[in-house]
Amino acid sequence: MSGPIVAGKLPIEANLEPGEYWWCSCGRSKTQPFCDGSHAGTEFTPLPFKVEAQGQYWLCTCKHSANPPFCDGAHELLD
Repeated sequence: MSGPIVAGKLPIEANLEPGEYWWCSCGRSKTQPFCDGSHAGTEFTPLPFKVEAQGQYWLCTCKHSANPPFCDGAHELLD
């Protein structure tokens, strides 16, 4: 199994409404941090997550967070 592509080294601030979203786990999506189906043919699958309250959320783009889809600062450890 290969690792995900690092789509970015900074999180994306997203103003989200309550609902269900699909976070890109492979790093290939052109609509980061959300899935656009680019994982097709890989071992990756998008991560579904629900937002209960409208607000600002920091979503991981480095794909190394221990708390996906949310940023935990793991991007600071990447070269």
